[in-house]
Amino acid sequence: MASVCEKIILEKFIEWTKDRDRKVAIISIFENIRDIHYAIIPELRDPNSGPAGLLNLRKGSCQPKHFLLAELFKKLNIPVKYATYPFYWDKQLIKYPDNLKKIVKELPSAYHLACKAYINDKWILVDATHDLALKKGGFTVNEKWDGISDTINAVKPYTEVLHETVKERVEYEARQKSLYTERQKTLYAEFVEKFNIWLENLRKR
Repeated sequence: MASVCEKIILEKFIEWTKDRDRKVAIISIFENIRDIHYAIIPELRDPNSGPAGLLNLRKGSCQPKHFLLAELFKKLNIPVKYATYPFYWDKQLIKYPDNLKKIVKELPSAYHLACKAYINDKWILVDATHDLALKKGGFTVNEKWDGISDTINAVKPYTEVLHETVKERVEYEARQKSLYTERQKTLYAEFVEKFNIWLENLRKR
């Protein structure tokens, strides 16, 4: 018997792909996930409950977005790998407000998640992280995607780490974040709270 989470995901898959040919269905999945408001919600990092939680809350970060995208692409028989892109928040082109500028300079490395999908006999980057309204804040947004080419990476990373399974990705991130100091953990929690508030205010402009 399907779980509640699986039913929620299946309902969205049908809604976003019904009566569409394969390419249009791929783009529809991407655009619908991209348009979910981006926000950092640690509770949604679990790959089992995160995708359904993302759909219920209508907001979430790169992790639940790409866990969901991978599940839906697999329902179209598209092979998927999980791509981690380590980056620093202060090295991005984001137009931070004053209350975040100092904090980001002290943040440790973060671990962005996107997907590599095997489409038309090649692996391509599919990154549905930032919703369209965030472009005015300097965020990288994929406004138009043709369904067959690489999207633009949502972050400027310093390397790429590919994972064949969700388990590999989860274990990798846990190892990296276990190296955070207590001060870094405290700063990150402060950053998340202020960052999410700023994102909502940015959308209202």
